Amino acid sequence: MPDSLTSELTSYYDTVPYDSHPFPQSAMEHLEALAFLFGLDVPPPATARVLELGCAAGGNLIPFAARHPEARAVGVDLSTVQVAQGAAAIARAGLSNIELKAFNLAEIDASFGQFDYIVCHGVYSWVPAEVQDAILRICSENLAPNGVAYVSYNVYPGWKAREIVRDAMILRGGPRDTPEEKLSYARGMLDFLEQSARADSVLKKTLEEAMPIVRNANSSYLLHEFLEPCNAPCYFKEFVARAQTRGLAYLCDAEPSTMFVQNYGEKVRDPLLRECGGSQVLMEQYLDFLVNRTFRQTLLVGQAHAQGVRYRLEPARIRQLELAGAFKTEDGSALALDAREQPCNAQRGLKVTLRLPVHKAVAHLLDTRYPASMSAGSLIEAVAALVGQPAAAVEPAVMAMVEELLILGALRFRRSPVRTAETVSSQPQALSAVRSAVALVPGASPAASTCNQWHEHVTVSLLERSLLPLLDGTRSHEALAEHLEAEVRSDRLRFVKDEQPLTDPAAVREFARQQVAVALDALRRKGLLTA
Repeated sequence: MPDSLTSELTSYYDTVPYDSHPFPQSAMEHLEALAFLFGLDVPPPATARVLELGCAAGGNLIPFAARHPEARAVGVDLSTVQVAQGAAAIARAGLSNIELKAFNLAEIDASFGQFDYIVCHGVYSWVPAEVQDAILRICSENLAPNGVAYVSYNVYPGWKAREIVRDAMILRGGPRDTPEEKLSYARGMLDFLEQSARADSVLKKTLEEAMPIVRNANSSYLLHEFLEPCNAPCYFKEFVARAQTRGLAYLCDAEPSTMFVQNYGEKVRDPLLRECGGSQVLMEQYLDFLVNRTFRQTLLVGQAHAQGVRYRLEPARIRQLELAGAFKTEDGSALALDAREQPCNAQRGLKVTLRLPVHKAVAHLLDTRYPASMSAGSLIEAVAALVGQPAAAVEPAVMAMVEELLILGALRFRRSPVRTAETVSSQPQALSAVRSAVALVPGASPAASTCNQWHEHVTVSLLERSLLPLLDGTRSHEALAEHLEAEVRSDRLRFVKDEQPLTDPAAVREFARQQVAVALDALRRKGLLTA
């Protein structure tokens, strides 16, 4: 990359920091489970060596290091500002197994060593061609023999239309001096075009699709996605071809439900199965056109391992997964173990209809324990007990349902148990990294967010934030309530009921106990309490 462009990108990221938080699809535990689902055995994250290219302030890498003290994590980023912010967060968390470096990733060579997992989220499309090639070179040369690389990038055909929007925004906003001015003028350009475009024009249709994104996204996202110096989408098939020249092979997508043609209906499934001749890459390229896809998250492995990849799911491998899922009936009623149909909402807004008692038992058991996971074997045993049948009798129906839910994308899955609390204990505990990350400091905003054990970015309320630092497994509910009372007395916290602040000590005491119960249950469902 020319020094001038390197300096421009560095300055841009120093001035407009990239939002640094966990990306669940890139979690090493998720990558391990995906590889296993599609036929490969890869290193366990608990002791893995991990490299993140474009780590920003470490928001995606630090939680991983906190979950796995025996792992080793290295992050590199051009921005010295963000790396310094990440180093401060690492120091606060007291972590010794992670290092962030201000470094031009194009200069990474063999001396960096080999890594079991390489993650590059939100970088590939936003750098020049020679840096894109360097990313794939690193994913090949610095990847352990049985390792997995994750790369996200913008794709056509969806970005064909968005490029019109980006070009228009840059035309008016690009020449301005500050990021705020650039964005303000760019938004103004889109407002002008939206008001002026002919109703039957391609531009009008493009703006109808893009304007909700522009209006609802935060400034950091818009500045990086639409006004950054580089943004070079490609077709999925082109990306795979580039990876192949570097000795890499396509494994799967980080959202596997997008890969299964049966999720798109019979009119799509049958013609594509005939057309694509067993080529998964060609199949997915067709599907990208069908859904006008704009973004991909691709897992790559060394070509030597490509022959082990299996896209037809194997029951024996599904049997070895840890599973989790949330299911709520559409009418709010309890799941009844009878033969009547009950429509449910699952994760990611997916709708499923449960018919058989066995299906309802699966949904009930997973939802009751959520966000803790269950092994497929223990799920079968629990379903058998719930419906009063032998495990051997219910296993086929349970496994068929689990496979269907995996294909649909309605289940979370891992290779190792996710040990969040299934119930709130008498002395609740949260991960130490979470407790330190949300600790209130003078002058800090009352709003806060952290990372749960599913590697999700979750927000916590002021009340939850007040309690979390105390959840070290030594304090009772009564002690937590007394802490809240003290916070109210010192005016650091205020209780409001029926739009009136509570001041009477007895009322405050009773309300504190109620709020401890509410807050702890919310923290459990957010995956922030440990088993």
